[in-house]
Amino acid sequence: MEHIKNYIDQNKNRFLDELIDLLKIPSISADPAYAKDVLNCAEQVKTSLIEAGADNVEICETPGYPIVYGEKIIDKNKPTVLVYGHYDVQPADPLELWDSGPFEPIIKKTDIHPQGAIFARGACDDKGQMYMHVKAFELMMKTNSLDCNVKFMIEGEEEVGSNNLEEFVKNNKEKLTCDAILISDTGIIANDTPSITTGLKGLSYMEVEVTGPNRDLHSGLYGGAVANPINILCEMIASLKNEDNRITIDGFYDNVLDLSNEEREDIARAPFSLDKYKAALDLSDVHGEKGYTTMERTGIRPTLDVNGIWGGYIGEGAKTVIASKAYAKISMRLVPNQSDEEITRKFTEHFQKIAPKSVSVKIMPHHGGEPYQSPTDINAYKAASMAMETTYGKKPVPVKSGGSIPIVALFEKELNVKSILMGFGLDSDAIHSPNEHYGIFNYLKGIETIPHFYANFNKLYEGKA
Repeated sequence: MEHIKNYIDQNKNRFLDELIDLLKIPSISADPAYAKDVLNCAEQVKTSLIEAGADNVEICETPGYPIVYGEKIIDKNKPTVLVYGHYDVQPADPLELWDSGPFEPIIKKTDIHPQGAIFARGACDDKGQMYMHVKAFELMMKTNSLDCNVKFMIEGEEEVGSNNLEEFVKNNKEKLTCDAILISDTGIIANDTPSITTGLKGLSYMEVEVTGPNRDLHSGLYGGAVANPINILCEMIASLKNEDNRITIDGFYDNVLDLSNEEREDIARAPFSLDKYKAALDLSDVHGEKGYTTMERTGIRPTLDVNGIWGGYIGEGAKTVIASKAYAKISMRLVPNQSDEEITRKFTEHFQKIAPKSVSVKIMPHHGGEPYQSPTDINAYKAASMAMETTYGKKPVPVKSGGSIPIVALFEKELNVKSILMGFGLDSDAIHSPNEHYGIFNYLKGIETIPHFYANFNKLYEGKA
């Protein structure tokens, strides 16, 4: 398909400029201070879809931030692909660790990205990857090569749990009817080793508050006699894992399936260098559940991590105080057969049980999501695999991811359709971290690959491939 490469070559600078404009908008859904920016970003996505050639483009209001919808129905006898992505981004903190402004995109060359990478919050997660689909759609419209019907559903609350998306999907099943869902919010193993994500972990995210005395106390006058909530919170968190790094929550592993030897062999086939992994993170060694490899720990074993912990005095200098309260945010990534509601309940019961009588505990569940698995023998997966093989020159590796996209399991439940997770980012792109970036190679490769997916899916749908 020479027309694909020709169109990209002629328009790549504009593609980059448009993405940079989108990245300048601080669409941070977690912080109400950025509400106007999130709404402005939705408007810009709407405009981009209209300019690319979509019909019936609308901003669908929700109790939270809106969903941008658009479509192009070329033939009701053709298969329909629903593209899902999100325009909201994570907070940029800590700002002092960014080498450049998180919403002042710049392009820099790196060892991994010799052609350059765009550094900005949301560059990879998910504006850059979402916008690939808009530009690939534009390419197919302008070159009269769109082979499938396409629908876009781009939301603004993914980074805060997609709380209003479930209601939208349930209320718009007919509008969202499709034969496959295509998502680029994941990554590949390396720029010379394509992969397709076939599994995602579920998520249970908790916030805990431990309260001791009714006010902050002088640590000399009361130290040793009154429970220190920070000390106790640290002890409680430490007890959530044993010496083998297994999670100690009662019943946590009840529904976790043991890996078969065949499954472990499949995971081991994926290219992976432990030395490079450690070097990239400046680690002397890895850490995790005993008896499992790094790839198994991240891909198919449940985990528990503290995402934030605070309390007491953290200003300049010293203040000898026993804080009244201490807080932590804790996330658990779940594997197939685990339910986020069940794990949330088990965590709550366990954390309350291990709290000493000298403190009180408050537990606040945040967002959660179910695990997801995608088969590799369906037409949509085959179409994605063939597309990547065409553009990368080698067949992609199916991999399990430690990430969570809660909406994917919901799509299957409500729309009865499987999602194909054809991402183009790299683990080193620092999503959710300072200096997030997205390679120009990856961005343009995505735009090149997506039209091949549509062509392949149509042929497989018609039984011609």
